[in-house]
Amino acid sequence: MRFIIQIDINIVGKKLLQEHLERLQLNYILKSNSEVEIAETISCDKLEELTLGLSNYGIEIIENNKDILIQKIKDAIIEFVYLDEELDIRTNISTYLSEKLNYRYSYLANLFSSTTFTSIENFTQLQKTERAKHLMINSKLNCSEICWKLNYSSLAHFSRQFKKVTGLSPTTFKRIIKKMRVANTEELDIEAGE
Repeated sequence: MRFIIQIDINIVGKKLLQEHLERLQLNYILKSNSEVEIAETISCDKLEELTLGLSNYGIEIIENNKDILIQKIKDAIIEFVYLDEELDIRTNISTYLSEKLNYRYSYLANLFSSTTFTSIENFTQLQKTERAKHLMINSKLNCSEICWKLNYSSLAHFSRQFKKVTGLSPTTFKRIIKKMRVANTEELDIEAGE
């Protein structure tokens, strides 16, 4: 038997983290997808066990202040992209990051680009494109509705940005997804008939 799975890496990471913290009987609060507050002092042995356990899954405990801030910037951008329906449509990423992280945007932008070798704008665009693709695949929203949901100023701007990242227009992407679904359905019908 063969099957395909879809993984939400944020949910998997959060679940793995919770399982490790609970196995070590630590009293914790998840502050975000990547920030955990532990209410007690952890022994070196427990911290080492947690670190090793998480590293088996590619999860790393960040200790460097600069890397911590970079991760907070990434988390805030992802939050911005996924929670933008709750934001004032005039809110832009620079204002959002500055207010959320309590740093001047110019400092955050310089730190981010010097560390990740991409700009905050590019990272944001990649996140928005991934969300747009997810919505096109998993919802019945049309391109105009997705454009509005992702807070683009116009459908033309959304289409240009999407094509810049994927090499395809949103309409072409949706058409390809539709053809793939039809082909997969036909393939399943053939396999079921065998």
